[in-house]
Amino acid sequence: MSRSPARLVLASRNDAKLVELRRVLSGVGLDISLVGLPDGAEVAETGATFAENALIKARDAVATTGLAAVADDSGLAVDALNGMPGVLSARWSGVSGSRLDRDAANNALLLAQLHDIPDERRGAAFICAAAVVTPAGVERVVTGEMPGRLLRAGRGGGGFGYDPLFLPDGETVTSAQLPAAGKDAISHRGRAFRALAEILPTLL
Repeated sequence: MSRSPARLVLASRNDAKLVELRRVLSGVGLDISLVGLPDGAEVAETGATFAENALIKARDAVATTGLAAVADDSGLAVDALNGMPGVLSARWSGVSGSRLDRDAANNALLLAQLHDIPDERRGAAFICAAAVVTPAGVERVVTGEMPGRLLRAGRGGGGFGYDPLFLPDGETVTSAQLPAAGKDAISHRGRAFRALAEILPTLL
């Protein structure tokens, strides 16, 4: 009798992240049943680092579901802003409302803050910390990074957040213009999730 695949919860209600992690797990041949969080309030991200926030979310998901959980926290670190917005990336502008409204406001604020920064000093990187926590209390954190630079105007309608402004190193199109498979191959989240996938079989 074949064994049922291990069950794993992604500590997020973002459907795009769920689809992305399923692609990564399938791409490395892992037979894992990945589910999203049930409806309810999301835990506050009070950590000072991406790793701390990822662990906060994964621990909460374990407590809520009783399943092993993975979570990620990611954001944009801009050289000219001393690594900011960092963990504040999603709420950089302070605007509430829909994700599209927040993304537009965040991008507008970032462009305003960098308006007098020359092209050669517009370096930045997307950074992701991905954590796995088991019901037994085992915890692991891995990281991934995608270096690049920020443009002066957005290009492309794919992705989310700062993707339209971000030109990854070695690419001629922005993160918002990359196809899903191409983005997975080089993105901070794709790299972190692949590193996580390597250690999941030893934990589940």
